[in-house]
Amino acid sequence: MQLGMIGLGRMGSNMTKRLEERGHELKTYDPQVDSTAATLEELRDQLSAPRTFWMMVPAGAITEQTFQTLIAIAEAGDVIVDGGNSNFHDSQRRYAEAKERGVKFVDAGVSGGVWGLANGYCLMVGGDDDAVAQVEPVFLDLAPKDGYAHVGASGAGHFTKMVHNGIEYGLMQAYAEGFDVMEHSEFDLDLTQIAGIWRYGSVVRSCLLELLHSAFEQHGGNLDDIAPYVEDSGEGRWTIHEAIAESVPAPVIAASLFARFASRDEINFAAKVAAALRNQFGGHAIKAVEQAKAGPDPR
Repeated sequence: MQLGMIGLGRMGSNMTKRLEERGHELKTYDPQVDSTAATLEELRDQLSAPRTFWMMVPAGAITEQTFQTLIAIAEAGDVIVDGGNSNFHDSQRRYAEAKERGVKFVDAGVSGGVWGLANGYCLMVGGDDDAVAQVEPVFLDLAPKDGYAHVGASGAGHFTKMVHNGIEYGLMQAYAEGFDVMEHSEFDLDLTQIAGIWRYGSVVRSCLLELLHSAFEQHGGNLDDIAPYVEDSGEGRWTIHEAIAESVPAPVIAASLFARFASRDEINFAAKVAAALRNQFGGHAIKAVEQAKAGPDPR
């Protein structure tokens, strides 16, 4: 089928290639990359009605701007798919706005990363049955066998992907803490080797572990050249917000998000407060900044 792909970054370009390899006709738009269309209006004109537009752009302002342009130029019966990591509340609002104009809207949570082109993408799709059915040939060819599902009404796709990424936060933090314990142990452990063997037969094997093993290999068996700064893209925060709203305990995901916050704090004021209090109530010694940088007293 025909599809207009908007956004040709790492994910969008690989998804385009995968679909073209499976016989779909792709028209593309990305102002930063060579595309079939120079504008969204030109992209519209390159597609036959009813059209399918797939937004694969960063969540937030760019997605909103692209969506507003699309609903202004799309015709009744066209479908807009948001494959980015948008907040599901925004997706529900966009669904309602599109519906007022007779345009269909589908939210598609996409997971697959660097392996998606070869192995396929896990797709969690939300929207009306008729809209999803219109795009389903694309969903089926993007996903591996059993890797696609229409999970519910508008917003359900991005809600499911939000929780997926929240779980990912916890898994990543568990690996980080475990390898940190091994790094500081009394044993001279080869962490690349350990990450490697854990990929086979171990109950903790996963795609993330394979990526960690690759990272150790690429960085000479250690991560000394990587700054200890971990960003977050929002989904972990949103997952915790929803957990609070639903009165559902999610301590692991919350702790993993807070660990990311802590990684960005070069001067940890909270630790200074704690050290000062220990000195005040118990007379415990306070280390000067330079002394702290030197590490523990070997005596």
